[in-house]
Amino acid sequence: MDSAVQSTSPEQFRAALTARLVRKNRIRTPAVEAAFGAVPRHLFVPEDVPLDQAYADEIVATKRGPDSRVTSSVSAPWLQAYMLEQAGLRPGSRVLEIGSGGYQAALIAEIVGPGGHVVTMDIDADITSYARAYLDRAGYPRVQVVTGDGNLGYPAGGPYDAIIVTVEAGDIPPAWTGQLAPDGRIVVPLRLRAMTRCLTLQPRDGHLAATAALQCGFVSMQGAHRQLARRIALRGDDVVLQYDDPADVDTDALTTALNGLRTDVWAPVTITEQDHSSFESLHLWFASQPRPFGTLNVDRERTTGLLDPQDRFFCPTLLADDSFAYLTMRSIEDDTWQFGAHGFGPAAATLTTDMINLITDWDSHYRHGPGPDITIHPTGSTPPASTQPHVTVARQNTTITIAWPAPVNP
Repeated sequence: MDSAVQSTSPEQFRAALTARLVRKNRIRTPAVEAAFGAVPRHLFVPEDVPLDQAYADEIVATKRGPDSRVTSSVSAPWLQAYMLEQAGLRPGSRVLEIGSGGYQAALIAEIVGPGGHVVTMDIDADITSYARAYLDRAGYPRVQVVTGDGNLGYPAGGPYDAIIVTVEAGDIPPAWTGQLAPDGRIVVPLRLRAMTRCLTLQPRDGHLAATAALQCGFVSMQGAHRQLARRIALRGDDVVLQYDDPADVDTDALTTALNGLRTDVWAPVTITEQDHSSFESLHLWFASQPRPFGTLNVDRERTTGLLDPQDRFFCPTLLADDSFAYLTMRSIEDDTWQFGAHGFGPAAATLTTDMINLITDWDSHYRHGPGPDITIHPTGSTPPASTQPHVTVARQNTTITIAWPAPVNP
């Protein structure tokens, strides 16, 4: 280990992390800044994690399953700061955290103070046991740790001014809205057609409306009530289609397509390194089309020369019965990339043309706009009709609507 790292104290690491988050505008309020400056993050990760990693702006895995996949982690600090800022916590707030680990619960406790109440819960007894020990060790005995299914919430501690969910959810259970204070907020990584957005949700006229959305990735929720996307292996773990739509997918046909010739088409649309926020808008634009859609998860090293997705984890993909096309990019000059589409299968030409047309339409009318309105409606209710591009996603408890406003520069 570097001697400079060895000589750096936890307090210095903590101050440096906090300063970075402030500088990057992830921390925006004094209350959140003070919380990050006070809570010793290294006390909430496994003891063999070095201090510099404990205070790096990245996740720290705390538990893995038999397949070595991460089942629990301490989230990246930048994302925790974002969620805390979005939750709008105040001294005295009552907060439910779903998906425990201890560290974020301690941050919440710092913000709400002794007059507030913090409940952190997880379905995994190992995780709650660790969280309880970590919180006690770090000096936060007043945080209540509960073992249970987060989909059911914890009514005894409510109503909550904020419910902060730190696992990927496929739906909004009635328990969350039922345990939320009338002016409360739910901050949740919600899966929208195989891609996840951290949504800030507030009650509005019988439904929930998103006031902010940020691309993110979290470990999936567990429990009997979870709703997971399907993972369809097209070439083992090297190429996996993540699919949320109710219709079936012909895996054999898509695998056969993958083994055929590739069609490459390029759009008259570019992006620069300074404009990476446009990816979030473009991805949602694809997901909001009322047509078969999924995302590709690709191991780039093992598929070199075969696939080159724009995003190796959640690459937007248009589907047909026996074909697919995904979003790609290529460098055309320093700091500038061109969008394109790669297609496989008999309908590759049609799908790649469709994707290019969608990219061009987005660039002309929606790229510089406010983004879509995302609303969550209880099952049985009717979302308002829209004449603009939109899609509805039916879940067990809710219907999710992604609707775009009137085009910019129509």
